[in-house]
Amino acid sequence: MHSASLWQDVLPEDWQYGGFGLYVHWPFCQAKCPYCDFNSHVTAQIDQSAWKNAYLAELDRIGAITQGRVLKSIFFGGGTPSMMNVDVVEAVITKARSLWGFSNTIEITLEANPTSVEAGRFAGYHDAGVNRISMGIQALNDEDLKTLGRLHNTQEALKAYETARSVFDRVSFDLIYARQNQSLRVWEKELKQALTLTIDHISLYQLTIEDGTAFGARAAIGKLGGLPDDDLSADLFQMTQELCADAGFAHYEISNFARPGHESRHNKLYWQYGDYAGIGPGAHGRLTINGERHATEAHLAPGKWLNAVKTVGNGDMLSEALPTEDQLHELLIMGLRLFEGTDYQRIMTLGGEKYINNINALIAGNLLEVKEGMLRTTARGRPLLNAVLAHVFAD
Repeated sequence: MHSASLWQDVLPEDWQYGGFGLYVHWPFCQAKCPYCDFNSHVTAQIDQSAWKNAYLAELDRIGAITQGRVLKSIFFGGGTPSMMNVDVVEAVITKARSLWGFSNTIEITLEANPTSVEAGRFAGYHDAGVNRISMGIQALNDEDLKTLGRLHNTQEALKAYETARSVFDRVSFDLIYARQNQSLRVWEKELKQALTLTIDHISLYQLTIEDGTAFGARAAIGKLGGLPDDDLSADLFQMTQELCADAGFAHYEISNFARPGHESRHNKLYWQYGDYAGIGPGAHGRLTINGERHATEAHLAPGKWLNAVKTVGNGDMLSEALPTEDQLHELLIMGLRLFEGTDYQRIMTLGGEKYINNINALIAGNLLEVKEGMLRTTARGRPLLNAVLAHVFAD
């Protein structure tokens, strides 16, 4: 086994672990969902030409400091990127190809809402270079869709999904479970229906109540009833794993399931702690420059970001070198979300010996394990990830 000092000599730049990706944030939505704490805004007028020019300028800026890399993935997130004009998406993809070049297996994902207006753009996005759609369906019954603030009904969602499948080889969709007044029986029926529709990937998120959201405000005054208790939440989680496994979907990350070989390459890049450029309001990035890993963060407000790009040529409000301790924390927080885990030697290189006693205690308690050079959660530890991480970092 390498010592820490010797391992450092052969350690590749961080971006080479997971690859290099691009995240593009579109900050606009038609409506704000009550559970959403993402940087999304509702506005009557959007100057798409101005946004296209700003994205291209930011790509040129970041391309100048990341020359020689090959792009593994592009992810258009939001907000609701399926509100973007096709020419904006196409311009971003064309510029990215000119700056970095694409890997032979590049994944280019665009998040979409399942309304007829947005579904009508799918052929244009495909022609522009998008090869994967991630659709925010969230529920397969109209009552819960209304409660979740969605603008589509079940019929519209299924029709949009079929349209996407007719255009794209890879289509994923999201569902939220552990919803208000949702029983095991109701979730079982809904998930089985979803799995009969799914091609190769599905994201299943337990509803979480976040501060700063409409649901958060209601919960704070006791007006958000019917949420599951801890026992029901655990049962819902366990049922979700079992039904997906029975349908041939591996539970490769806490909230994500895929047929073998069809995992989200872009999200795995995050979880493997690779490098990625982030552009657009509130976008974060992690870039290794001259052997030093940097954190970037863009201005949050859309107008402020757009103005900063126009006037000073830089939409970032923060760009700083990450201390090794912060890198270690991020590596563990991200890497342990993956069921394959994270590279044990990389942990030690970043100072993981500081937490070795805590890690060994969790291994002894059958919550963590080291297998094939990877530190990962066990089946017992996976549902307890937040508690496992808290124990890893405990003084």
